Amino acid sequence: MIIILLSMVGAIGMADGAATAAPPRPEAGVNAVGEPLRGTAPDGAVRGFADAHSHLFSNEAFGGGLLCGRPFDPRGVAAALTDCPDHHPHGEAAWFENFTRTGSPIGTHDPVGWPTFKDWPAHDSLTHQQAHYRWIERAWRGGLRVMVNDLVANRQLCEVYPVRRNPCDEMDTIRLQARRTTELQDHIDAEYGGPGRGWFRIVRDPAEARKVIADGKLAVVLGVETSEPFGCRQSLGVPHCDRARIDRGLDELHRLGVRGMFLCHKYDNALCGVRFDSGVQGAAVNLGNFLSTGAFWRARTCAGAEHDNPIGPGGPLPGPLERLMPPGAGPPAYPRTPHCNVKGLTGLGEHTLRAMMRRGMIVEIDHMSVKAADRTLGILEAAGYPGVISSHSWVDPGYRRRIYRLGGMVTSYGFPAERFAEEWRETRALREGEHRFGFGYGLDAGGLGPLPAPRPPGGAAGPVTYPFRSFDGGVTLDRQRTGERVWDVNVDGVANYGLVPDWIEDLRIVAGDGIVRDLASGAEAYLRMWEAAETRRGGG
Repeated sequence: MIIILLSMVGAIGMADGAATAAPPRPEAGVNAVGEPLRGTAPDGAVRGFADAHSHLFSNEAFGGGLLCGRPFDPRGVAAALTDCPDHHPHGEAAWFENFTRTGSPIGTHDPVGWPTFKDWPAHDSLTHQQAHYRWIERAWRGGLRVMVNDLVANRQLCEVYPVRRNPCDEMDTIRLQARRTTELQDHIDAEYGGPGRGWFRIVRDPAEARKVIADGKLAVVLGVETSEPFGCRQSLGVPHCDRARIDRGLDELHRLGVRGMFLCHKYDNALCGVRFDSGVQGAAVNLGNFLSTGAFWRARTCAGAEHDNPIGPGGPLPGPLERLMPPGAGPPAYPRTPHCNVKGLTGLGEHTLRAMMRRGMIVEIDHMSVKAADRTLGILEAAGYPGVISSHSWVDPGYRRRIYRLGGMVTSYGFPAERFAEEWRETRALREGEHRFGFGYGLDAGGLGPLPAPRPPGGAAGPVTYPFRSFDGGVTLDRQRTGERVWDVNVDGVANYGLVPDWIEDLRIVAGDGIVRDLASGAEAYLRMWEAAETRRGGG
């Protein structure tokens, strides 16, 4: 009987606990049967998982030609999950996909998406859509209750990649992604009976988020991760923005519903210096820093315990990037490790930070250089402002205790199960004695980073067995199927967002029920941090 039910669920939706009509066009299945968790704990706390860092509409970023496929299409899944035109016929011209997946620009793949999905989505295929809305629905049914959708942009990458359909202005890209998020909410509402009835709800304050979660739905918070917020780039040290432009930009973002933001990302800008990337990717990002600012990263040997990622030999760049290197120019010789960016939080960056505090916004500290992060934490500590998060393991671990002392939150990048469990243990040790510890993850779906890989076979922990139940026991999940493709987390890892519940089950097998209990307190921990920030707003 359960097999029959599981095969039917792809054509069944639930709104307010009742079955609704099937979508009018073919859509992906979710392979999950049961009643999604709703209500609160006896003390009023919400329950469910929190993804503090993902990018649902990065297909619109970087010119709109770099990431293939869409989270939804009114014409259905067959139109949404297609490969990029320049990937046809066999992927030979997909140099960015090949480079980010294997380190070489040379490679091939099957570009056919629906219904076969022979080669993508995959946990390490970074340019193919991994967050179709039906896959997100499966994660919601499995317990996801808070998702931060970071609107993302990178002007320099947009200008470098030759295929584009959208302008490269970062603020235009952010506006477009905010609109797309609302369109997705409307699309799901239409499937579930009308406005407000769908499971995907954009929220603007913690009280609204609590109500949404108590109703058994997904609270979606908008954030921004961009390299040049408000056009605040710098050229040879000269900023391209001022305080008035920053204030206008923050007001606009707040009107759009954005409640958290990174001050810098990947490249030094007029607000702060960045935490470096390493290896081959680091060499490419350092070139982007040169193209954006007119200078390569500058580093010193760190004197303190905290440090940025090391800058090392990156190897040859793909031809399209190598040709962008000016004749005779190249990265400088860097001092011995550990490396620290010489640039910290600028005067404009401090102004932006304090302006975010006045608006009750959440400060994303990842991607800041240690010099910038240290100064940022000092300002937050002086003001007693708790609205700070490290959402995907891109801050020096030495700062986690200070984040917690402020009342902020730490969530781990979506690592493979065994490494994620290590991050959980290390982070939990900083909070021993707390009445309620909540942990979360920053899956970074759509963020040009890999999703969790499968565990190597033969370890002490056994595999995930299907079907399995959600953490609260209310939903039964079998292997996810989309079209003709069936995924198994033991073999495929988190090939797409729909396999997040399977990954959490894998975490339970690796680390025990305790890690799942802490993850199930993640939504509550995020909301408490956000509520405290709202209470302290104006303190900047």
